Amino acid sequence: MDPKNLRFAKTHEWASLEGGICTVGISQFAVEQLTDVVYIELPEVGDHTFAGESFGEIESVKAVSDLYAPINGEVIEINEKLLDDPGRIAQDPYGKGWLVKIRAEPGTSLDHLMTLEQYQKQIAAEEH
Repeated sequence: MDPKNLRFAKTHEWASLEGGICTVGISQFAVEQLTDVVYIELPEVGDHTFAGESFGEIESVKAVSDLYAPINGEVIEINEKLLDDPGRIAQDPYGKGWLVKIRAEPGTSLDHLMTLEQYQKQIAAEEH
């Protein structure tokens, strides 16, 4: 996926909404900050997510971080390959490193999330 077409949360998750299905992952910046990812905990298919609330965890050699849902909805798919090989997320965070797919509630949009340009400004501000 092209980051220019994604929306980003302040907590470094990205989201892409197509046909009522929201694919969620973490940004390249987040991957770089975490360094070596050693474990990922994802929700079960059928679990409900709530915007701004934790749906899982990602653990690296440096820290454990919560993963936050960008929207309300129901988990319809998880990236099971990451459970066996969490380092895969670092290889392709915007593609094969996606985390979950959520069936969005009717009328859901990603307008509350940042564009890539807005997100890059946030990152620059955090680094100072």
